[in-house]
Amino acid sequence: MRHVTMRFLTSLALLGCMLSLTAIAAGETEAEIRARLATQFPEISIDGLTPSPIDGLYEVRLGAQLAYVTADGQYLLQGDIYEVATRANLTEERRTSARAAAVDGVGESSMIVFGPEQADHTITVFTDIDCGYCRKLHREIEDYVDAGIRVRYMFFPRSGPNTESWTKADNVWCAEDRNSALTRAKAGEKIDSEDCGTTPVEQHYQMGQGFGIRGTPAIITETGTIIPGYVPADELLTYLEEG
Repeated sequence: MRHVTMRFLTSLALLGCMLSLTAIAAGETEAEIRARLATQFPEISIDGLTPSPIDGLYEVRLGAQLAYVTADGQYLLQGDIYEVATRANLTEERRTSARAAAVDGVGESSMIVFGPEQADHTITVFTDIDCGYCRKLHREIEDYVDAGIRVRYMFFPRSGPNTESWTKADNVWCAEDRNSALTRAKAGEKIDSEDCGTTPVEQHYQMGQGFGIRGTPAIITETGTIIPGYVPADELLTYLEEG
């Protein structure tokens, strides 16, 4: 999905058109709204439809993407809602929790994980095998593990589909020992693996695009906060402890 944002907008536009014909009824439950949406627009997978902090405005969530529709379906809004008294960005708070939920929904069986299951902190890193700072981070993987940080890798070949970096990611996933293969690939070794069918690379890449990721490494904390770029283990631990 190379144009995630456009597809998101298109889906929401369809949703807005549909809602204008069948406005959200007073007292209608979320389950009833979801059922109607699923029936009339099965191509739109809505992960959340909830009242926003503003009366008459509903939050629509597709993955970690958020937008708002009015109850009568006449208006579709994109942007952030701030609470004036506290200056808190309420939309970003929701967006952050949505990212965390989306990442956890992938499941560790579709990731490459370094570190013990019981760790003080867990981060998820969108990585590109050919990215210099991704390689630097991985050369220091033991520093992160020793600091009590468990690292879960997801693939984000920045060059996109049908490129060498994408193929390298596929080959790493199809290797018998994925952890070893990833380490060797990041050291510049060519990994030759037999085709193992569908890999999670495309799913990871699409999710990263939906998060607005453009560069790697991109670190996602347990709370869903994005930390762009390489961060040394000690600095990252301080950030996670303070957060």
